Amino acid sequence: MRNRVRVGVVGVGYVGALHAHVYAKLPGAKLVGVYDRNPQRAKEISQSLHCQAFSNLTDFARQVDAASVAVPTSAHHAVGKTLLQAGIHLLIEKPIATTLADADELRRAAAAKRLILQVGHIERFNAAIQAAQRHLTHPRFIEAHRLSAYPHRGTDVSVVLDVMIHDLDLVLSLVRSRPIQIDALGVAVLSTSEDIANARLVFASGCVANLTASRVSEESIRRIRLFQEDCYLSIDYKQQEATLARKVGSTIRRTSLSVTRRPPLDDQLAAFLQAIVTNRRPVVSGEDARQALALALQIERVMRRS
Repeated sequence: MRNRVRVGVVGVGYVGALHAHVYAKLPGAKLVGVYDRNPQRAKEISQSLHCQAFSNLTDFARQVDAASVAVPTSAHHAVGKTLLQAGIHLLIEKPIATTLADADELRRAAAAKRLILQVGHIERFNAAIQAAQRHLTHPRFIEAHRLSAYPHRGTDVSVVLDVMIHDLDLVLSLVRSRPIQIDALGVAVLSTSEDIANARLVFASGCVANLTASRVSEESIRRIRLFQEDCYLSIDYKQQEATLARKVGSTIRRTSLSVTRRPPLDDQLAAFLQAIVTNRRPVVSGEDARQALALALQIERVMRRS
């Protein structure tokens, strides 16, 4: 890119600070500054990255062309709407919002101003997933586990919206079919909403997905396994490793796929900038994010009926 996109980050907690650090090194970006409701935190990040700490969103929006929004999920709609109305291209961290009405309003606001709206479903950029996708044709059964210790962030929503939604987006993108049956169970442990959840999804294509998410686990696991008639794929998101198993005669032959490991966040933000420069649909659009949110909300409703 000849001209660097002027970017900024709204919300520089753990995730937002990572965005700011990546923008600071991306050749297509010029990190202008950051904004956070905690001025001291904004000052710390801005000083470390030699950019500006803004005291309000209005001034921030006047100085940037694009921004990452990494505020708590409950604030995605309000902050996103303000920036979109100011003409700023946005990458909003997942989930896009907490309600479908809010998600639709953000999508309409972006469309009205002809702006890029990308959502941070980062596993789409995982090199192991990309390597495995070349071997996927017709998934029949999917099993995913996403477990971590209590994060003390993102707990303004359930583990389904905070954690499982990563796998929901990925499954929807791979299966490309609508869910026709949902069974789910969730339990609140340390927060006021579910901290552990399991969902079993049956799709119109016949594929079945069994997803488990926990933010109160003693170990950190991020894995997905995909089965189809001709092969089985096992993917470790965290290690960016993928294994392919095929039946050869009367035996099963396992092969480690070649994966060129890269930081997914780097590729995600680079793709966001590329979408802005080329004015093309982002890898994870507002519509993609809405579909993942709709499924997550369905799972929540089923859990709470149990």
